[in-house]
Amino acid sequence: MAVVVPEAVLRHGDARPMPAVGMGVAEYPSTPERTRDAVLAALEVGFRHFDTASLYRTEAPLGEAIAEATRRGLLASREEAFVTTKLWCSRPSGKAYGTNLQMEYVDLYLIHWPISVKPGPMVFPVKKEDVVPFDFGGVWRAMEECHRVGLAKAIGVSNFTTKHLDKQLAVATILPAVNQVN
Repeated sequence: MAVVVPEAVLRHGDARPMPAVGMGVAEYPSTPERTRDAVLAALEVGFRHFDTASLYRTEAPLGEAIAEATRRGLLASREEAFVTTKLWCSRPSGKAYGTNLQMEYVDLYLIHWPISVKPGPMVFPVKKEDVVPFDFGGVWRAMEECHRVGLAKAIGVSNFTTKHLDKQLAVATILPAVNQVN
């Protein structure tokens, strides 16, 4: 899946512009080797924006591919790749992505869906009985903290309706940089 957005859309704090074309790094079922190879091939032809999520289970091979591309000289540094990832609905804070991606920061960190689910394994589609009330304020404060401490250069949301955005904006001290809708 390619993600296409105007480059000027993302101007958020110390964030740099988001590349206009990106590669979605989601595949079911995925294998780490296949994902890593696909990302390396994309880097070789010029892709610089990669979109993943903890749900996709492709964060680790994406991080490995970017590190490998830097070692090979395809990228001068990690900063040449723009990485977007997403917070899954059952995670209490945004700090979990760092170990999967093996990166000090991401360029864009999104709330994947405006819902919460009971703790447990990531399952999609989400079962109705696993859905619990979404804490717009608490989740967004955790996202803002990720931004403040430098774990995310920019933060935003994904799959939010205007109704969800109204609730989000009512509690935000840092405005969402984007609303990615799939």
